[in-house]
Amino acid sequence: MAKKNVQVVLRQEVAKLGKAGEVVGVAAGYARNYLFPNGLAERITPGVFKTIELRKAQEAQRKLEERQLAESKKTALEMINNFAVKVKAGEGDAIFGAVTHQNIADAILQGSGQEVDRRNISVDEIKQLGDYSVEIKLHPEVTATIRLQVTAA
Repeated sequence: MAKKNVQVVLRQEVAKLGKAGEVVGVAAGYARNYLFPNGLAERITPGVFKTIELRKAQEAQRKLEERQLAESKKTALEMINNFAVKVKAGEGDAIFGAVTHQNIADAILQGSGQEVDRRNISVDEIKQLGDYSVEIKLHPEVTATIRLQVTAA
């Protein structure tokens, strides 16, 4: 006897099958005996399918808006492009401690009014006075590059 596959939409993530909202094909017995009774999936009907398509469209629109917001933030940061951090320095332009990612995020906030998550800042360790190039990941596809001046206080 041949197995009959049925299309179901997952209500939550199921290991080795898919994520919530995905339409997957499974054996009829698996759906009837495991997925449906445990509330992990539901039968695909025209109404459910329409709802899935609507959610996908809304998600695509949300991702597009996030990217556009990141692009505008990148433009604003790169227009200013000159941020300064003042630190205590000793002989030979060596600074006491190091300039942290939080120091850089605070300088960006003061200089532009834009909040930047310190975890998205990428720069080599700064232990000298001078100019540095700092990369900020604003979105998975958008990275801004700014100039940071480290000066003596």
